[in-house]
Amino acid sequence: SEVRKAVEVDGVDAIILDLRSNGGGLLNEAVDVASIFIPKGVIVSTDGVHSPEQVYEANGDAFTQVPLYVLTNEYTASASEIVSGALQDYGRATLVGETTFGKGLVQSIVELSNGGALKVTSAVYLTPQGRDINKTGITPDVQAPDDPETESDEGVEAVLDLITGTTVAR
Repeated sequence: SEVRKAVEVDGVDAIILDLRSNGGGLLNEAVDVASIFIPKGVIVSTDGVHSPEQVYEANGDAFTQVPLYVLTNEYTASASEIVSGALQDYGRATLVGETTFGKGLVQSIVELSNGGALKVTSAVYLTPQGRDINKTGITPDVQAPDDPETESDEGVEAVLDLITGTTVAR
């Protein structure tokens, strides 16, 4: 994958994965991205009243040598929250930014005979530690909301401070 190629570069001291304003994608892509950084274990599971539990696990060959920082904001949603939650639960990444959107529902489309369709919510997504992210989102380890009134990127600056262990006067 493109993400795997980007992180497997020699001489990297840290990786910043920017998931801000990332509305998500396909579940299997979320599992694949999380698996780049998590060697084994549950990435996400589903829990529903009328649907069987499903567990999605890391698929191996993880890149674990370099510190990882994930930027999130209120528009980080769905599959991006699955990645963020798994990386946070395993302590593999430090999340920096704002609490994510909170879209953790398993939904499927049922086609109707009249040509219409029905979107059905059948379960919720749970992080490896069993956290239900729906409506609550993922809270970052370090709060660093970006101020649109400034030219600087407060999230990136907070990560750079964490990497260098310093705080730069702004």
